[in-house]
Amino acid sequence: MIARLFARKSIEALTQDAGALESGSALPRTLSLFSLTCFGVGSTIGAGIFVLTGTVAAERAGPAVVLSFVLASFACALAGLCYAEFAGMVPVAGSAYTYAYATLGELVAWIIGWCLILEYLFASALVAIGWSGYAVSMAADFGVILSPAFTQAPLDVTAAGLVFTGAVINLPAVAVVVLCTGLLLAGTRLSARVNDIIVVAKVAVILVVGIAGLLYANGNHWSPMIPTNSGHFGDFGISGVVTGAAIVFYAYVGFDAVSTMAQETHNPRRNVPLALIASLAICTALYVLVALMITGLADYRSLNVPDPVYVAIAQAGPALAWAKPLIGAVVVVGLISALLVTLLGQVRIFYAMARDGLLPKLFMAVHPRWRTPYLGTLVTGVTTAVIAGLFPLQLLGELISIGTLLAFAIVCLGVIVLRQRRPDLPRPFRVPGYPFVPLAGIIICIALMLSLPPDTWLRLAIWLILGFVVYAVYGVRHSQLRKSLPRADV
Repeated sequence: MIARLFARKSIEALTQDAGALESGSALPRTLSLFSLTCFGVGSTIGAGIFVLTGTVAAERAGPAVVLSFVLASFACALAGLCYAEFAGMVPVAGSAYTYAYATLGELVAWIIGWCLILEYLFASALVAIGWSGYAVSMAADFGVILSPAFTQAPLDVTAAGLVFTGAVINLPAVAVVVLCTGLLLAGTRLSARVNDIIVVAKVAVILVVGIAGLLYANGNHWSPMIPTNSGHFGDFGISGVVTGAAIVFYAYVGFDAVSTMAQETHNPRRNVPLALIASLAICTALYVLVALMITGLADYRSLNVPDPVYVAIAQAGPALAWAKPLIGAVVVVGLISALLVTLLGQVRIFYAMARDGLLPKLFMAVHPRWRTPYLGTLVTGVTTAVIAGLFPLQLLGELISIGTLLAFAIVCLGVIVLRQRRPDLPRPFRVPGYPFVPLAGIIICIALMLSLPPDTWLRLAIWLILGFVVYAVYGVRHSQLRKSLPRADV
């Protein structure tokens, strides 16, 4: 039984399975290096920069949210290099789930896959909530006032736990999820073209507005850069910077999204590692720029809102009046690209787990005309819409981060394991500074996880217990790998 729980799927078997699926015309290769990089940037430059930046500044780090992003990007760079090595060796759908299957066995792969489900579903919902906040603010600027009962979540997090707010549903968040689900059903090629255009426009506007905003920043807002700790771990001070880094780590989920698309990319052994590194470099520069801008334009205490960039620019008054509608429009459109990629990443994780028999085959069902996993897309869209319509922003951000950090730590560990077990495997990209880089990635990811609040760990534990139940009831009985093992292995 123990042997079967930790049975591994070989690199050769993973590649062979992908080839068999590809010959059956499932998930055709349509993505170029440029489109793949845009997927990474589109996913990463989303709720993290437009939403969490303000929340973390107001509640955890103050102006030092800039340092939180730098620390998170350093940890992500270590994990990203490990992702790049795996992506070159295993160019198939599944990301960290697939890498864990090849190195640490089926049970660990299931845990990572289950965490990625948590990560992507809640990440998609968080982006939708952020989009709703900006869309409502932008509508108000044009004189259209939407009722709070239909633009806010009916649940909120307080010291006493979840409470009812009196609202009915966050309807704009639900609507944008429905829109993006429809685009994904229409095909990966169309989604990629839409995303490419949005990302190019989004990056250009962020650069222009970010630099212009710095010219009008008030230096007093950056003093002190690290506010004094309140007496509780994680509430400002150095511990607040570290906790802030753990929370904004969610912002780098775009890395995982890139690797989930390996099976639909031209020349994935070359393009996936390049796209991973390029998207990290672009996104880190933009995060630091925006974090400096909004904390320089507005007092960090005023930024705990769904639309902090919009609020910060408004504080500059007439000087940046031209930028407010521009950034508002780009954020509203730009968050759509982030939502597209996070929804798409979730669908591909479902696809990979169903391929291995750990989830029902319906998640592998590919539409004969659209050539997309349409049933998995519909399930993902409906579930995300429900979460986005009912739950608050704060709860989602911390849950996403802890799942992402766990996945990244295991990918770093997987590189070490596979180097020891299969040193002979061809590696188009090799992690530099081995074994120090993956070891540092593991240590930093675990340290960031430990800095998250205890209730976040409790929610993760509940999610994992639910996952073990699903695995025991369904995955164990339907695992393709377990069925192939001889009886002597029991």
